[in-house]
Formats: sequence, structure tokens, C-alpha cells
Amino acid sequence: MATPAASASLVQLFRLQAPLRAGCRALHMLAGEPQGPVVKTDIPGPRSKELLTELSAVQQAGSVQLFADYERSLGNYLVDADGNALLDVYTQISSMPLGYNHPDLLRVLDNPYNVKTLVNRPALGVFPGQDWPKRLSSILTQVAPKGLTQLTTMMCGSCSNENAYKNMFIRYRRQQRGENVDFSPEELQSCMINQAPGSPSLSILSFHGAFHGRTMGVLSTTHSKAIHKLDVPAFDWPIARFPVYKYPLEDNERENRAEDERCLAEVEDLFEQWKKKGCDVAGITVEPIQAEGGDNPGSPAFFQGLQRIAHKHGAALLIDEVQTGGGPTGKFWCHEHFDLPSPPDVVTFSKKMLMGGYFHKADLTPNLPYRVFNTWMGDPGKVLLLQEVLKVIRRDELLSVVRAAGDVLYKGLRGLEQEFPNILSATRGRGTFLAVNAPSPKVRDDLVSRLRAKGVQAGGCGESSIRIRPALIFQEQHAHIFLDIFRQVLKETK
Repeated sequence: MATPAASASLVQLFRLQAPLRAGCRALHMLAGEPQGPVVKTDIPGPRSKELLTELSAVQQAGSVQLFADYERSLGNYLVDADGNALLDVYTQISSMPLGYNHPDLLRVLDNPYNVKTLVNRPALGVFPGQDWPKRLSSILTQVAPKGLTQLTTMMCGSCSNENAYKNMFIRYRRQQRGENVDFSPEELQSCMINQAPGSPSLSILSFHGAFHGRTMGVLSTTHSKAIHKLDVPAFDWPIARFPVYKYPLEDNERENRAEDERCLAEVEDLFEQWKKKGCDVAGITVEPIQAEGGDNPGSPAFFQGLQRIAHKHGAALLIDEVQTGGGPTGKFWCHEHFDLPSPPDVVTFSKKMLMGGYFHKADLTPNLPYRVFNTWMGDPGKVLLLQEVLKVIRRDELLSVVRAAGDVLYKGLRGLEQEFPNILSATRGRGTFLAVNAPSPKVRDDLVSRLRAKGVQAGGCGESSIRIRPALIFQEQHAHIFLDIFRQVLKETK
């Protein structure tokens, strides 16, 4: 394993190799990376355990798996405090677009102008920098989902969904009230004590297994794990069944089509039920692939049906691309796989986009200031980094890299599923955004733990799924390393 000094020189080498193109793409993206995982200690090792004791003295740290050495981590490899180099196929819960210490991102801070952007962090809703409109138009709107002309920047995925729900409620009430109709005195007074008509009885429809965040409002639409929701008051909002398909998909088309139809019929019925209760559904919130809830994908037909139902009832369709946005499914936005006849009303993002926010249609823009507002409204520093990420994605054709590596991963997982049918099942996903099921939560947790012991950082989701979430620079050779180690783990499973 490289020493810290050697690691620094590797980063320099990584920088020098960066200008190479096309045929040398695989070489320059791996320059300086370990050739494979290096495991020196148990994981977590002695130093991680010492640090965990320190951290636990001041906060609840039971979720911490290890402590990282981010100076020595590089590319697709996460180095921990004990010097173990792990092939990271989880990447900070799907949030590292270019892996660790990518040279193009490091160079962002070589520019003094960019440093001042980081130091002088503005309240963007009131005092944006003079370059802010140009940055939005030249960076974020360049990757806007087709047909979505408006953008609201935020800090994280939860607050993006939280505020997007407000946009949907505001639009729905404007439709009910009529355009350019002022608020009544009753509305102005009653909202101050959380009563109707100012605080209307409206709802957002979500799905069993969904995860949209942990803040108060979006928590009412999160249904993945009880630990997220216990003891916290929630809205009585409709929850529909999300499709649960049989795999492999190509062998179960009739059954899965019927599953889509059942779920869509339930969505339609819930709209009617909640209207009768006097709590209209103002919007649908849905992930293209339910991530935290178990990597459950929805078909194009399912999402096309959702859009029809939403529009029929005057509700907005929000597609939550916090995990799937930014390229991991082989397209920049996962909903591009669905051939929707018109754009979604709202698309939220975070994670691989490095900042939060949402694109939306013009009719969801409030016509008054401060209705969707907070102090920071995003972070210009993250936009600077995103600018470089997008340049690298285009320059190095990373969406094609994702598709190629994803094809190796998918075929490899299907092969392991056939070789170990008593352990693995239901390989699924798009691009490198993949998952496979274990027979039980206990077996899943054991497999993830033993992968880590052999130098692979993976993650779980749902009841018993292992999820794969590598960086966009994860290539075919990395896929083979992962699959070889996974096969060793499976062979040793009793």
C-alpha cells in the first residue's frame, strides 16, 4: 500500500495523465489507483475503533462503519484510517460522480476566483453574485430535463423534495382559486393558526417502499424503514403499492404487465378516495427506481400511466432523481428511459449533482417572493464543482463508460445468480445502478460484511438487497474485480 507521500505523488501523476483522450481514457482514469483492494487489518480496524469511541462521546455514531482517509483515497478506491484500500461500489451512498480526488475537481481550487466563491457564501435568494444567472444558464440549465425551463437550487435531496411539495400545493390552490385572485382575509388569518382555508387539506400521493427524505414533510412520503419514522408525527396522505416485478423481466412480461395495471388502478382509486375525504391529491412523488426501499424499478408503462392519472386529476408528477440523476443509469436522467409523452412536472436532484435542487415547469413557479425560500438556496461552490463534473462526463464519454461497465456487472451478477441460486436472485437495474437479492436480511448483511473484509465497500437496501452504486469512472476492469471477489465470498457462504 502506498505511503501518504507516495499517495501525494500518485495524485500528481493522476493530474498529469488527465489530458489524455479516447483510446487512453481507461489508462488516465486509473493512473495512481491501486491495482486492486489492499486489506491490512480487520474492518473497522484499530484506528477506526479508536475514532468511533471519540465520536460516540459527543453524538450517536452507531451508523458509522469506518473512518476514511480522504487524502489517500483515489479514484474508485476508498482508503480507511487503518490503511485499507477498498474498491468502493457504494460511493458515499451514490453521491460521488467522479470518485475520490479527481484531478479536474482538485484544480477548481487552484483558481483564486473560485476560492472567493467558496469563502463568500451568499444568501442566494437575496444577494446572489453578479455571475449567478450566467452560472445557472451555462451549467445547470444545460442538463435540465427536456421541457423543464425553471430551476430552484437547494442544499440537499430532502430539502429539494420538501420545497418542491410546496410548489405543487401552491399551484394546486392557484388552480382552485383562479389565476390572479388575491388571498382572502380568512386565508391570511387562518393559516397563522394552521387552520383551513389558509392551511388547506391537501395531500401528496407516495408509494410503499419509497424514500424521499427525513425532514418533517417528506417523511410522510417515506416508507422504507420504520426507524426513519418512529415517534415523528406524520400527515395522513395516500400510499399506493409500487410494482414488485418477477425476474428475469424478459421471462415474466405478462405477470409484470398485470402488476403495473394493479398498481395504477390503486393509484386511481386513491385519488378518488382522498377527494371524498376532502383532501385532494395535489401531486404524486415517485422514484424511477426505489433506492433505499430495495432498488425496485418501475417500467416505462407504469410511469406513463402515472403521468396520465396525475394530469387527469390536475395533480403534478414529481420524479425524485436524487439517487438516479447525474448518469448512473446510463442516461443523465433515469426518466429518459421511460419515453414519457410530455416532461414530468418536477424533477428533483442531489447526490451525484453535488448540490440539491429541482427543475420544474413554469406553472409551478410561485408568483410571489419568499414562498419558497431559505437563507442559502443552494451553494455556488458546489455549482463550480458540478461544472467540472459535467465537463469530464462529456469529455470522457462517461455515460458510455457507465453502460459498458453496467453491462459487465449485470451479466456477471446474473451469472453468479445462476451459479448460486440458493443465495442470489432478482438481479435488476439500469447502467451501474444495480441490485441483487439475498435470501434474508441476515444473509445480506453477512455478505456485505464479508465483501468489506475482502476489500469491497458495498451497501444494502430494502429488506435483503445488495445495491451497487459506483462512480461514473467505474470501468469494466473494476467490475471484474468486484465480481471475482463477490464470487469468492459466495463460495465461502455456508
